[in-house]
Amino acid sequence: MNEKRRDQAEAYRQAEQRAAQYFTALLTQVSDKSYVPTLTEDIRIWKKSHIRPLSWLSLLTRRRKKPDSRDYHRYIQWLNYSDQLDDYLDRSVSYMYMRDLGKSLDSLDTRNRIQRMAADIKNKLVRSGSADGGDQQDSMSLAGLYRWAQKEGIETSMIWAIDKLKSVSSHIPEQMNAEQAQRKLIKIMIGVIMHVMEDMDDTTPPEERARRLDEAFRLGYSYGLTYPFIDDLLDSGVLTDQEKVQFTHMLRTSLLTGAVPELGEWAGNNKDIIQFVHSELRNAYEFIKAYQRPETLPAFYEQSYVFFHSQELDRVKELSHAAYTNEELYIPIILKSASSRLIVRSVISAGADEDFDNRTFFYGIYNQLADDFADMFDDMQDEAVTPYTYYLKYHDRRPDLINPYELYWTVICHLIHHVYHSDPRTREVILDRAINGLKRCKKRIGAEKYKEIIQVLASGNPEFNRLVQYMVDKADDVDFFDKLLRDQVVTLLQNNRKDKEKFSDTIETVRRQINHFLPIPLHEGIPQMKEPLIEAANYSLEGSGKRIRPVLTWVMGVNEYGLQATEIVPLLRSLEYMHTASLIFDDLPSQDNASTRRGRPTLHKVHNVATAELTGLFLIQKAIEEQSSLVRFNPVTVLDLIRYSAQKTGDMCMGQAMDLQSRGKTLTLEQLNTICFYKTGIAFEASLVMPAILAQVKEPEMEALKKFAYHAGIAFQIKDDLLDTEGDLLLLGKPTGKDVENDNSTFVSILGLEGARKEMWEHYCQAMESLQEVPRNTAFLKHLLNYMINRDR
Repeated sequence: MNEKRRDQAEAYRQAEQRAAQYFTALLTQVSDKSYVPTLTEDIRIWKKSHIRPLSWLSLLTRRRKKPDSRDYHRYIQWLNYSDQLDDYLDRSVSYMYMRDLGKSLDSLDTRNRIQRMAADIKNKLVRSGSADGGDQQDSMSLAGLYRWAQKEGIETSMIWAIDKLKSVSSHIPEQMNAEQAQRKLIKIMIGVIMHVMEDMDDTTPPEERARRLDEAFRLGYSYGLTYPFIDDLLDSGVLTDQEKVQFTHMLRTSLLTGAVPELGEWAGNNKDIIQFVHSELRNAYEFIKAYQRPETLPAFYEQSYVFFHSQELDRVKELSHAAYTNEELYIPIILKSASSRLIVRSVISAGADEDFDNRTFFYGIYNQLADDFADMFDDMQDEAVTPYTYYLKYHDRRPDLINPYELYWTVICHLIHHVYHSDPRTREVILDRAINGLKRCKKRIGAEKYKEIIQVLASGNPEFNRLVQYMVDKADDVDFFDKLLRDQVVTLLQNNRKDKEKFSDTIETVRRQINHFLPIPLHEGIPQMKEPLIEAANYSLEGSGKRIRPVLTWVMGVNEYGLQATEIVPLLRSLEYMHTASLIFDDLPSQDNASTRRGRPTLHKVHNVATAELTGLFLIQKAIEEQSSLVRFNPVTVLDLIRYSAQKTGDMCMGQAMDLQSRGKTLTLEQLNTICFYKTGIAFEASLVMPAILAQVKEPEMEALKKFAYHAGIAFQIKDDLLDTEGDLLLLGKPTGKDVENDNSTFVSILGLEGARKEMWEHYCQAMESLQEVPRNTAFLKHLLNYMINRDR
């Protein structure tokens, strides 16, 4: 350990020395302001393609019709319509190649790759936004991602990643920004995947491509975890000071010894989250280590230590401390911003690339200063030390402090002319990005606050600042796709969280209402012999039933079809009565022979088989009675509904008969799909179609709902089969392993666990795609489908 400690200390010393040399070179340019005339000329050249005289026609075709970029799809369509999409994507992809892949834009091969990627993105964007291109959010949806994974032959990798992201999301503490934490993790995963894809071409065999992409998913996740569960966790107020010390010591020990130590006793109140983080980080660390080649492992350890130690030096600073030197403020930032990207190639065990290392090392602080500028007001509120917060607090008392805004422009000048050798395309992209960042900041905080902060930061160069601010006000065509994606991803994550909360609230609210009117009353005058049947029926109706079917009917009927909630209560009762009757029959010794249901003994265990059978028949009769009492609707429509219900009840009986006859036999996938639909899918179909019948919905929409129900029902059943194999008895409320005990063919027995998961996701995608044909708000159905495949009971 002592030798490894010395090696890593020496690696950090060398990196620190290099950063100090870089900082000294930048400091000279800041002091003599040599960057000002150089950048002034650069901007004068740059503005020729960004500030154009406006005719009355251009005002009509460009300015007045340009939508807000927050309207993602309309904005993309507008870019395409106004012939700006090609340039927009070219500069966006060029920037990603510089920032994420460390490429030089003067390389012909790089330019060709950029053009191919931009064309590919354009095709996807235009297709997704076309009239017949399907769901406009498809490319960013789970279904869209899974379809891409299918094309690449990495479905298992995508399922693994989705499950991992779901797990991370559920463990992010409330004090942290969950959407930003997830966004950062996703961004890192994409960055690693980009690196791996960049190393492949059309000659890469499909098997090798799939293998390397699978590794990229897992490596990206493993490295990306450091952002939510190290960087963000330590920056948040979740952990106490003592817990931070203990956690940091564990991380440092891991890097110095090459192994994550056991957690041991945890003194704080956050043991549950720390146990999860410790387990995930240990698995991630071991996976990355195992992936390394012997010759790349030392570089991985060294880069990891430089990244960690520079972050730690930066993190422990306190804004109240007035004596930090410029070197103390900036050198750790140069190191952490460079090493955060240099480490990616270490993570993927890539070979040495000196040009990449140099470009990435010098580039890092540019990106960091841009991010710190954007975040300075949040950082001030959090009393975090960044170059901007520290300068704003102490510049009046500390004339020796380097102005970070001036340093930012100095870095830009240095990159354009010293790192990228005055390449015109590089100048174009970097200045695009710089002006875009200022535009976004001004829009976010407001013109007055922006003017106030710029007056402080740019007071030393008034003429240069006037030129820059003129560009901020007047320049066009400086937007970037990655920023659009970032905003869209955060918005989608936020909306998804809100929609999930609304979904859960709706489920619970409607479920309580349904539970209130489900019990069958024991009126006076009821024949004594009927009372045991009613009591048995009410016993079966009680318990922790999810009531998904009547809830679904309520949401579609009331929220989408405009039916009155009080008028469809009989329909809701009938659906749950039918469903409960089917469960009673399923549980009988002659069928599934189940001993528990909804966390309680099954009906035939509490009473006897005969009572259970009669109760099932009684509930079916009650369901028909309820349907016939839909007196507020057209009688012919009600008769149609009863006829449909009777047909589907018969189909469900046929499905159960098929299931019983299949016991002990090996079924084909097609046969299992048929049985599954008749047993499970029909119930979902009825929940959707019966309120649609009452609302007299047109046939094309009815067919789309049936298609959704078919695939959703099979996805639901596959999840049931997976839970029967892997589920938790306490969560499920019923025994696991019953399918094996009853010698039933299941999706797991036919396809195996991995194959069953793929089949579930295939039906998930088809169900989602069918909703494109439903001309209504389908958010609830989408969340219901997500619930079906993500539930643990």
